[in-house]
Amino acid sequence: MKTPFGLYLILTNPVVGYEACARIAVQCGVPYLQLRMKEEPPEKRLQIARVVREITYETGTCFIVNDDLDLARAVDADGLHLGQEDDSVLNARQGWGEKGKIFGLSTHSFQQAKEALKQSPDYLGVGPVFSTSTKKNAGVALGVKEVGRIVQSSPLPCVAIGGINVERREALFDVNVLNFAVISAVNQSSDPEVVIQELIKTKYENL
Repeated sequence: MKTPFGLYLILTNPVVGYEACARIAVQCGVPYLQLRMKEEPPEKRLQIARVVREITYETGTCFIVNDDLDLARAVDADGLHLGQEDDSVLNARQGWGEKGKIFGLSTHSFQQAKEALKQSPDYLGVGPVFSTSTKKNAGVALGVKEVGRIVQSSPLPCVAIGGINVERREALFDVNVLNFAVISAVNQSSDPEVVIQELIKTKYENL
């Protein structure tokens, strides 16, 4: 998993629709696209996941499924992202068994990020950076400085998450946090292409 890569986009109820938003993400060259569908029935999740897999297949956009190993395996996604309350990364790797798949793990504190290394994920999600209403029980916002401390201390690639938009992204760059996940700023926009283009304009383009 290359680093820095910048934008990690999470699709959750985009106002323009999953298919349209996924196509825009691929066209804009978004490196990582995660599908997170919590409330929909399994049939709907499978239908959307198949569409997103088709759109991202053999492109520069890596397709990650949130939480659902069976769904990730069913559509041959590029990887799986797990939370602290989900099954372990170790068990998920054994359950999938296919080489080359990417496994991410959410962490919400310095200690969790440290403990996560025992599971050998490919990357860590770190947050919430800012208060967010996107995820229920997201926990207390860690703040930019603490997220920066966690990211800089980790040997793994890290993705900051939680309440990040175009303006707040700059504060992350100031503490050398270069990989960031975005949800609401894109999903709630009627013109996600404009927002995505702004988000991928990073001040480390020449690194």
